[in-house]
Amino acid sequence: MDEKKNGNGAAPNETPEPAPANENATAAPAPSLEERLAAAEAQAAEMSEKALRALAEVENTRRRLERERDEARKYAASNFARDLLSPSDNLRRALASVPPGAVKDEVTRNLLAGVAATERELLAAFEKHGIKRIDPKGERFDHNFHQAIFEAENTGKPAGTIVEVLQPGYIQYDRLLRPAMVGVAKGPVAAAEPAKPAEAPLPAAPEERGQSEPPKPGDRVDTMA
Repeated sequence: MDEKKNGNGAAPNETPEPAPANENATAAPAPSLEERLAAAEAQAAEMSEKALRALAEVENTRRRLERERDEARKYAASNFARDLLSPSDNLRRALASVPPGAVKDEVTRNLLAGVAATERELLAAFEKHGIKRIDPKGERFDHNFHQAIFEAENTGKPAGTIVEVLQPGYIQYDRLLRPAMVGVAKGPVAAAEPAKPAEAPLPAAPEERGQSEPPKPGDRVDTMA
């Protein structure tokens, strides 16, 4: 039995073939050699800039890590040294508590010599790690390294001069471990200037007086008026 055909002459289950493309349609022109070369150069420049930025970032990261490593190595003993500041102060107080010439027996003299040697060894160990003592008596007050405890008057020193050190300070390289506690000279208080007496107003000139004001003795009277 023959299958029925549609109006186009094709069987009902058959898909019609697509119509052929218009042969007269013009295809898109291919980019020229100059255009392709310019695009390649722009892409290469962009990739080169990205590579340079990545290299700069890597270099900055490397320098930052090296700086952090050097600081960690340099200040590794900061906390331990800070704990040893009080024993160092006690050694200094022990030596300062005995006035010169007060030691008579050999035992006490040897004991003080041993304390002094211990202090020197401790300070030498501090020096190996960049730790130095701050004893700023006679220097100008600097809030970066000193802590003012009191102000002293009538010291004969310029204002801001450290006249007494209550507790020495310590620094490690360029970092402050503990500020020095000091007393600072206070400048003289400026005396208040005496009040000037009020000046009496000058008498008015004869021509500036009012017409109703009678003439005073000694004034010349114009009789020609």
